[in-house]
Amino acid sequence: MPIRNIAVGNTQEVYHPGALKAALAEFISTLIFVFAGQGSGMAFSEFLLLLLDAHTGCKLSGGGSSPAGLISAAIAHAFALFVAVSVGANISGGHVNPAVTFGAFLGGNITLFRGILYWIAQLLGSTVACFLLRFSTGGLPTGTFGLTGVSVWEAVVLEIVMTFGLVYTVYATAVYGPIISEIPNLLKFSFNVISD
Repeated sequence: MPIRNIAVGNTQEVYHPGALKAALAEFISTLIFVFAGQGSGMAFSEFLLLLLDAHTGCKLSGGGSSPAGLISAAIAHAFALFVAVSVGANISGGHVNPAVTFGAFLGGNITLFRGILYWIAQLLGSTVACFLLRFSTGGLPTGTFGLTGVSVWEAVVLEIVMTFGLVYTVYATAVYGPIISEIPNLLKFSFNVISD
């Protein structure tokens, strides 16, 4: 990728109706992804705990970190990502993730100003989704890597590898899709399930 493909753009681009429409699409897409993905994980965790409590008669914890919980969360995130990308694909490109937006900027597919606009919209969308989840669940706590014994540095490395995989998959299928259109849709879906 030649460095000449990277474009800064101009400040007027931020106020352009097309850019604002695209930022709104990123806001809504990210809100959908975070709300559906995280919400399904929270719901499954509570459902499993209630089911086990009713069956065994004792209180349990960590239902979402069980193998069934992890698989369910991965599938829910993959479906949520599919819906979120589908919502914004024709308007903003359906980035949903700031790392994908950064990759699109480095690849010369969007300008720096549009990228910053997308980042703001994505961060606001995920924040609003978290507030909506907190409100709609009555402040239900969510699990963290601490439940599974993963250290902070292990989590950082895991996130770097998965983010690279996500950005690479987006570029291989969406950005340069016509070049390698033989990749089956099932392969795309399966990577999204694995990366979540």
